[in-house]
Amino acid sequence: MITENSAPAWSDGPLVCRQVHDLTPDVRTFLFAPTEPRLFRHDPGQFLTLSLDIDGSPVERCYTISSPPTRPHLAAITVKRTPGGLVSNWLHDRLTPGTTVRARGPLGLFSLARHPAQKYLLLSAGSGVTPMMSMTRTLYDLAHPADVVFVHSARSPDDIIFRRELDLIAATAPGIRVAHVGGEGGRLNRATLRQLVPDLHQREVFSCGPAGFMEAVRAMLTAEGFDLARLHEESFSFDQPAVETAGVEGVGAAAGGAFKVEFTRSRRTVECDADTPVLAAASRAGLSLPASCAQGMCGTCKTTLLAGSVEMRHNGGIRPREIERNKILLCCAKPLEDLVIDA
Repeated sequence: MITENSAPAWSDGPLVCRQVHDLTPDVRTFLFAPTEPRLFRHDPGQFLTLSLDIDGSPVERCYTISSPPTRPHLAAITVKRTPGGLVSNWLHDRLTPGTTVRARGPLGLFSLARHPAQKYLLLSAGSGVTPMMSMTRTLYDLAHPADVVFVHSARSPDDIIFRRELDLIAATAPGIRVAHVGGEGGRLNRATLRQLVPDLHQREVFSCGPAGFMEAVRAMLTAEGFDLARLHEESFSFDQPAVETAGVEGVGAAAGGAFKVEFTRSRRTVECDADTPVLAAASRAGLSLPASCAQGMCGTCKTTLLAGSVEMRHNGGIRPREIERNKILLCCAKPLEDLVIDA
């Protein structure tokens, strides 16, 4: 038996698929283990970036770890098949027990571990249930005394991901209440929110789901007078991302104008103004560079800044020690002067 004391922690590297579980007609959970004895250590709500080879082309995608850190021997991702989706369809059709993939992580800041509270409200729709499930499983496994209301929106009962497990948790954990919102396309409204959570203003709120759902949640909370500083969102659009400054020699920012950005391996130089991310300027110039989320989450576009300095607004896709080594994320790094980049 592998124990916390006998196995080191997994970081980045190969993972082998151990099991595949069907949750709904179009949602599956994939369970992974490291190829060598390791344990997964992550905050509930963080994600992995999978690196796949699909028809000879490298592809990367981010997926939340739906399993909790209290079960460290395996890491699970839960994926909804998207019509026409390159990666989701490949995973559903090709990823079977015994298949090996590469992954990076864990990454991300969306976690109740960063916002301890006595009361939580978890709001999700669609695949946004996955980080909430990791958080709920963690609290359940630890018999945590927190008061939790978990509200998931779905179009129909058949579309409720993890329904049986959530009902079991609600039936056996005195501090966790679960509500499934259906009808009207699975939309949550203010009247239902008030009914389910009369003590809304006492809670730390986590929201995850499609963009329209999250916009509606934010609008509802605003209308209710909720303190939005206590709202935490998982999305590829962030209103208040973390700010880091990384660079060589710490040269100050230039006011406007365009800077030269030299990519040493690509042997290309492009222009980029102070308000444009380097990745966007490169793409505009016809230079294709590795990237995935484009919002500083996944780390796919991470590279080394050889000269110059940047302002970088990221969402957990790079670690402080990497910034100290002049690593940057091209998707959210804006030049403060001329740059030389190892890409």
